[in-house]
Amino acid sequence: MSIQATLDSRFTGELIRPDDPGYDEARGLFNGSIDKRPALIARCTGPEDVQAALAYAREHDLVVAVRGGGHSTAGHSSCDDGIVIDTGPMKGVEIDVEGRTGRFGAGLNWGELDAATQEHGLAVTGGRVTHTGVAGLTLGSGSGWIDRMFGPTCESLISAQVVTADGRMLRASEDENADLLWGVKGGGGNFGVVTEFEFRLHDVGPIVFAGMILHPRSAARELLSFYRDFIEQAPDEVGGGLALLTAPPEDFVPEEARGKPATGLILVYLGDPEEGEEALRPLLEWGEPLVKLVQPMPYVAVQQLIDAGNPWGISEYFKVDYLPELPDEAIDAAVEKASEVKSPFTQIIFGPLGGAMSRVDKSAMALEVPDAKWLYFHLAMWWDPELGDHERALARGFRETMGPWGVDKAPPNFISEDEGKARLRASYRDEKFERLVALKNKYDPENVFALNQNTRPS
Repeated sequence: MSIQATLDSRFTGELIRPDDPGYDEARGLFNGSIDKRPALIARCTGPEDVQAALAYAREHDLVVAVRGGGHSTAGHSSCDDGIVIDTGPMKGVEIDVEGRTGRFGAGLNWGELDAATQEHGLAVTGGRVTHTGVAGLTLGSGSGWIDRMFGPTCESLISAQVVTADGRMLRASEDENADLLWGVKGGGGNFGVVTEFEFRLHDVGPIVFAGMILHPRSAARELLSFYRDFIEQAPDEVGGGLALLTAPPEDFVPEEARGKPATGLILVYLGDPEEGEEALRPLLEWGEPLVKLVQPMPYVAVQQLIDAGNPWGISEYFKVDYLPELPDEAIDAAVEKASEVKSPFTQIIFGPLGGAMSRVDKSAMALEVPDAKWLYFHLAMWWDPELGDHERALARGFRETMGPWGVDKAPPNFISEDEGKARLRASYRDEKFERLVALKNKYDPENVFALNQNTRPS
């Protein structure tokens, strides 16, 4: 009997096999260097479909991969010869405007969630690229342009609906399965398939004072130093980041600067736009920018600002670390190392922390946020396969270069496969890691959900 026939009676979504039309599109991931061929892609329309697909996987001893937005750089969103439980079709939205909360299906991406919440002038810290999945980012990272105001995404997570390895459908909240809620707030997909997220929502926009400034790379050292000093005195309402990047070949960039190394700022002020202009004035008036596109704009437009620089299907590799401080010596080293980049899509982002990120209740979540003022992302990306080895090596070299100023920790989503489990444990700290192992023993003792930043059961 075929795979489809054995699931037909209990599965209401779409089952896609290697010989079916749309298979290659359905298995494609954001990271184009990952090329996996699952035996079955189960596109689930609800938690009951997840239960059916999971039961089938266990009956037939199939490797299980769970896909939300397909952004797992390591390729955990897919597998070879196993089953992909794809929550992509699960895009339900239910917003309680008065209560400032919302329930969201696990298949939504951040562009879709932002569009829904902004109809009511509400938001939650979300991804910097709109096609990033809500599920993966919430479970294992939670960083975004507005985290200085509202903390990491998972800090706003009120509850989650979870299908566990044994097929139970549980609600994780402060009142029910509180240990599971703690675990999914940063513990990744280790404990089950989250099918719905309930967030506390915050007043944002819909119009904010925000935008982008582009300076030549020659300004990088002085600008990063100035930005460092500015952000340390800035109110929580100021968010954004600074990037060492290549100026895009777009009409808004002066022709002579296109394709050349540049220094970019993303600015956003969460409050009255007129107050925002005044708060950001030092950065607006600094230097002689190539481009200055900062004005009152929709928050959803802010969330789209770097989409073009992160195209779906590009090859990707990363290194990430927290920096307690950003001294001039670290700035000099970073700018010097960035000069070795060859791919025009590789970017190095310095995300300012502080504000709400310094007041996170660390005991309330598995995610560990070190006492640090900065988080850098060395995002190596390339289309040309011949650049792959160089860009990967450069990312590793950048981490080594920044090592003297870092803490050698990262959000779970940003610990690459070649870094080993020691860094994962260190990034949680021993106490939290042991608590995660205990949760794994309780909810997934056979490690059915192993394709993630895996916390192995005892």
